[in-house]
Amino acid sequence: MTRDRRQFIRGQWVPQTAKLPSPDGTAEIASILVQTRPERLAAAERAIRAIEGAEVFQRDPKGKLVVVIEAAGSDPIGETLTRISLLPDVITATLVYHATDAGEPAPKEDIAS
Repeated sequence: MTRDRRQFIRGQWVPQTAKLPSPDGTAEIASILVQTRPERLAAAERAIRAIEGAEVFQRDPKGKLVVVIEAAGSDPIGETLTRISLLPDVITATLVYHATDAGEPAPKEDIAS
């Protein structure tokens, strides 16, 4: 199986999971670092804020933005990352963190009184 960046982002680099859809109720969260020229920072931030599921969490006046993406399933995460990286004011968009929450409750532990 040939692997590419899109397969990696979507969690499809393992052959057993490549054909499986994301289970219902699965929430995905990702953090990306976006770099732009300082004079284009405001334009890049406006464009990112216009994308559904994307939130600018931190802003550095030197041209860096920390963006958090929340979505149901992994496909929207990869699509949003690609969409941000293709914005005209963006130099790079790098995936920093990615997590999946299947919505299962945490096991309860007995606490001795």
